[in-house]
Amino acid sequence: MGLDDIKRRIAAAEQAAGRSPGSVTLIAVSKVQPAERVEAVLATGHCVFGENYVQEAQEKWPGWRDRFPSVSVHMIGPLQSNKTRAAVALFDAIHTLDRMTLARKLAQQIDEQGRRPQLFVQVNTGDEPQKAGILADELPGFLRSCTELGLSPEGLMCIPPEGADPVPHFRLLRRLAQDHGLPGLSMGMSADFETAIAEGATHVRVGSAIFGARTYA
Repeated sequence: MGLDDIKRRIAAAEQAAGRSPGSVTLIAVSKVQPAERVEAVLATGHCVFGENYVQEAQEKWPGWRDRFPSVSVHMIGPLQSNKTRAAVALFDAIHTLDRMTLARKLAQQIDEQGRRPQLFVQVNTGDEPQKAGILADELPGFLRSCTELGLSPEGLMCIPPEGADPVPHFRLLRRLAQDHGLPGLSMGMSADFETAIAEGATHVRVGSAIFGARTYA
């Protein structure tokens, strides 16, 4: 597999679902990938990338942005509250807004910096105690509180439980987004992005299928 193959599969999934061509944004997940692999994908003209770690992204992306000014970098990993200043300065979208303490910090930094990244609220669709995210029945109150802080989330994100059928989770996320008038649905990864597209995903997150297997230190 590779970038071209993933893009062909996304286009086919869009067509099969009756979606408009180009309605799904491919986030190429470049965390812990060697620079030469990322640069090879940048050279193709692909411009949307995902990172899990603020410090790693700080080390990588300022230089690449100078060379590839159209690039858009998305935060798709857990965001620590003490990293919000750097996150707001660096990322064009944050997919992991998952608690009020983080919402308050983000609101403060957005106000101070005058920079407003897209925000997605992470929903814990499986009610998994070990996983981050807002529970479905707590989402209305959380969104109201975000509005009071001056935040305007544009969508929802989920990571279905490992080994579970993702469809019920994707459908729950879509229903929640529709109930609250949120257009963005960040759902689907390498193993299930075509299913996610059939269920309405607007953003899919694909990493090793594009870049190759990661090697962790």
